[in-house]
Amino acid sequence: MLLSLVAIIAAWSGYAAAKFSTESSLDLSGASALHTEASEAAQGSLTYRVGDAITFNAWLGTHTAGDKQAEAVAIKRFRPGFRVAFDAWIATRPFTNPKAPPGPQSMPQYHPPGQAESVRLDADAVQHFKAGEHAASISDDYVRTAVILASVLFLVGISSHFPLRGVRIGLISVGAVLLVFALVHIVTLPRPALS
Repeated sequence: MLLSLVAIIAAWSGYAAAKFSTESSLDLSGASALHTEASEAAQGSLTYRVGDAITFNAWLGTHTAGDKQAEAVAIKRFRPGFRVAFDAWIATRPFTNPKAPPGPQSMPQYHPPGQAESVRLDADAVQHFKAGEHAASISDDYVRTAVILASVLFLVGISSHFPLRGVRIGLISVGAVLLVFALVHIVTLPRPALS
């Protein structure tokens, strides 16, 4: 009877360990995919930053040269999102105000495409990674419990081979204590989804 009960509980523990291990793998691979997407968004954002810097430098060259017509052409080449930051920067009177930011990219209005998405994707990736680590930890706990239950099976199984009744009772008692310990541990662990 005890062996049957332990076998069923060990099977449950193995099933739970496998389910949480799968959940962990899915979360960790999801984190990896999100980190890749975040990296791509950050690279795209960097491309916009470089483009904005190039067009700004072209404008600055024309402004410094005093060529109003070329300056107007350079401004028309600004990306619309960059133009917002540029106008806000110009409003700070950067050529006469020593406290003005060094350029439009230093303005709070400057938001290159992909930057916010990169931050959001990275945050999502961190959450998936933490969930994967948590599921792996639970899986490890279930595996540890299965090992304890295997010890119970071993102790109870070999107990019948000893001729001394006291040794048999002692082995079965140790097995029972380990079984209770394993049951208490299982009760405290989260249950796997049964789907």
